[in-house]
Amino acid sequence: MEQCGERLKKHGVVSEDRISELPEQLILQILSLLPTKLVIATSVLSKRWRSVWKMVPILQFESNSNIPEFSENVCKTLLSHKAPVLEKLHLKVKRCEDVYIGIWAGIAITRHVRELVLDLDLISGKPVRFPSSLYCFDTLETLKLKNSVILDVPCLVSMKSLKTLHLHSVVYQNDETVRNLFSSCPNLEHLVLHRGFNYNVLVKIVIEAPSLKTLLLNDDYRCGRVDGGYVINAPSLEYLSIERLKGYEFCFIENASELVEANIEDVSHIANQVIMGSLKSAKRLSLDLSPLQITYPARTIFYQLVCLEMCTHKVEWWNLLTLMLDSSPKLQVLKLIDHSSDKQNLVSNKKNMEPGKWNQPEDVPECLLSHLETFVWTRPDWIREEEKEVARYILSNARQLKKATFSLDHIESKRLFKLAKRQQMLNELPGVVRASDSCDLVFEYE
Repeated sequence: MEQCGERLKKHGVVSEDRISELPEQLILQILSLLPTKLVIATSVLSKRWRSVWKMVPILQFESNSNIPEFSENVCKTLLSHKAPVLEKLHLKVKRCEDVYIGIWAGIAITRHVRELVLDLDLISGKPVRFPSSLYCFDTLETLKLKNSVILDVPCLVSMKSLKTLHLHSVVYQNDETVRNLFSSCPNLEHLVLHRGFNYNVLVKIVIEAPSLKTLLLNDDYRCGRVDGGYVINAPSLEYLSIERLKGYEFCFIENASELVEANIEDVSHIANQVIMGSLKSAKRLSLDLSPLQITYPARTIFYQLVCLEMCTHKVEWWNLLTLMLDSSPKLQVLKLIDHSSDKQNLVSNKKNMEPGKWNQPEDVPECLLSHLETFVWTRPDWIREEEKEVARYILSNARQLKKATFSLDHIESKRLFKLAKRQQMLNELPGVVRASDSCDLVFEYE
């Protein structure tokens, strides 16, 4: 390789080796972005590069069909690694046995690993058990377990350094496993919990985490069932995201007084009203809910809410907007967004709905009279008269409004009916008498 480099230089093809001139810390940072197999291959470049890979703080492996050979390569690499701290070990394996997980993780402990990612993309076969002896990582700060990993924590363990935990489609052995896991992580700050369709046997999951700041909950498992649910006790929680929580009987969120921001999406099949009632301290809310099935306790007031984002692809979404305007006296920013991936069916559903009337607030909400300054509507359809009324109502009642932005998507010229409907609305809006003399009306085209 060195002789080849000399020949290239002699013929003027290579004037200098600029990469080798870079500081070693920068070289290690660049190599950390590459698969470990390629990083090790750099050892043949020159004498200087023979040991550089051993100091790379991030190792990433993806298995081939020969698991014994793959395991041997992983073990050799880990044992040869010389960096004082292994920042991240990422293992993506298509076929595996429990014993290999124990060996890899055991060596990683001796390398003072800080982040361990185990992704089992098993095409067939039983899920793999994560060895209980490996829950006692002294240096581990982040643990991410994905797909077909069995969690079994028979007793309290010590994971005091763990701050970030991702559990994606893992198998919970029993209720005690969940309790022991969270009780063993007293300093846990970030939790991502995604339950898939396979293997899960638990109906009720209790999350007790006194230091937890962010929680992302995504559940595809219980579709069509009406039993069980979640109990969340996280008094330090600042950010909450709940998506696709269907078929459960309850989702209790206890003591969320520190909550700042929440995203609630597609939880319309939950029978109780607890979720919305637990978000009273939030300053920012993003809602993608069906007003036909989701309500919240009477007299719930969002005194801290200053920014509300609502999706407009659910049927009769405007009635939920009425409730939120009435219940958010300090609202400053209102965003209406259509995230629908099936626009054609959406438009068809809206056209086929029975004629109705938007239930405007009986009295103009306090937020419109005193606080709302920004109104943004992204991709409005204005198919229904109720949607047009929403736009007119906001403009004619928001006394402090400074800017109203309508961001419009492209419409093909052959869809003349929709073009005509939009143009009609665009011609009407500037003529609406605005409550705020300083409001700028802006139209943007995507």
